[in-house]
Amino acid sequence: MSAAKKPSPLPDRIAGHPSVRAVLSRRAAPPTRPAVIDAEWLRRICLEAGADDAAAVPLDHSDLDGEREHVLAALPGTRSLVSLVVRMNRDNVRSPVRSVANQEFHRSGEIVNEAARTVVRALQDAGHRAVNPSATFPMEMERYPGRMWVVSHKTVAVAAGLGSIGIHRNVIHPKFGNFVLLATLLVDAEVSAYGERLDYNPCLECKLCVAACPVGAIAKDGAFDFVGCFTHNYREFMGGFTEWVETVADSADGADFRSRVTDAENASMWQSLSFKANYKAAYCMAVCPAGEDVLEPYLEDRKEFMDLVLRPLQDKVETLYVTPDSPGREHAERRFPHKRIKVVGAGRTTTAEDVTG
Repeated sequence: MSAAKKPSPLPDRIAGHPSVRAVLSRRAAPPTRPAVIDAEWLRRICLEAGADDAAAVPLDHSDLDGEREHVLAALPGTRSLVSLVVRMNRDNVRSPVRSVANQEFHRSGEIVNEAARTVVRALQDAGHRAVNPSATFPMEMERYPGRMWVVSHKTVAVAAGLGSIGIHRNVIHPKFGNFVLLATLLVDAEVSAYGERLDYNPCLECKLCVAACPVGAIAKDGAFDFVGCFTHNYREFMGGFTEWVETVADSADGADFRSRVTDAENASMWQSLSFKANYKAAYCMAVCPAGEDVLEPYLEDRKEFMDLVLRPLQDKVETLYVTPDSPGREHAERRFPHKRIKVVGAGRTTTAEDVTG
């Protein structure tokens, strides 16, 4: 409360309440809430909470023009955003056994969300207003198929200097590479020092992500086929789930349903519904050698790196989901004839603007 603003008189029944008396008794004490958050203190509590890196950026940063309205709707009065980075275990993400990779994604998501919540508690206890939107799900599903997310974690991380976007559209941290998950805090105060955008991109443009993508969503020239990526990698998220439900509804009986959906596909959808939605690939992340902590094996012996990391994913026998007459279908049939191709609907007409990056 501003010192110049006089509090309005309170009714006796409220003024005499023990909680009210306790708060009123504190008014005489000097305020303890710092006007500006100390950047070193903030970074320390972020790392102690479980983050591996953190930096703040002011909400009025020009890179955040598209985020400002949405951020202020979530926390009116927001002045700064804090980006948190949590490392993932690389070989888990790289494993051709995708349950291993998905468990790593989900567990890292839990860690970064817990770290964000812990930091918000510390900020709250220091007298600040702060919120931590989910790093992954849940999101504002009533907005689907529009913008469901509260804040774009990638956009904030890049503005705060915690990485740059690689050719595969993932944030590459200069030290940890793209093996990171991100979270963002909204805070109602300025920070004493802000991060600055990197003056280089850690991406090597080695094009291993191009070679790894089973549906050709990443082109050599940097073009990105969002629908191709969404159709396959996110098969068990919103679009694929909708089509699965429609298949159930359209089937005449159990035998008809089983002729449309294999037992393995049905079991995989059950697992995503009962546990957490699973990614079908994310191979672009798995093979990325960028980042100072990640780069050495690639520099030491690129052939061995490809034999150990890239080729097991290329050779994996699996089902690829593509839409009719799509570049993804042509690519999958040409490059990966040993993989099963299943032509599906896109779930709905989806664009890159509809989902978070």
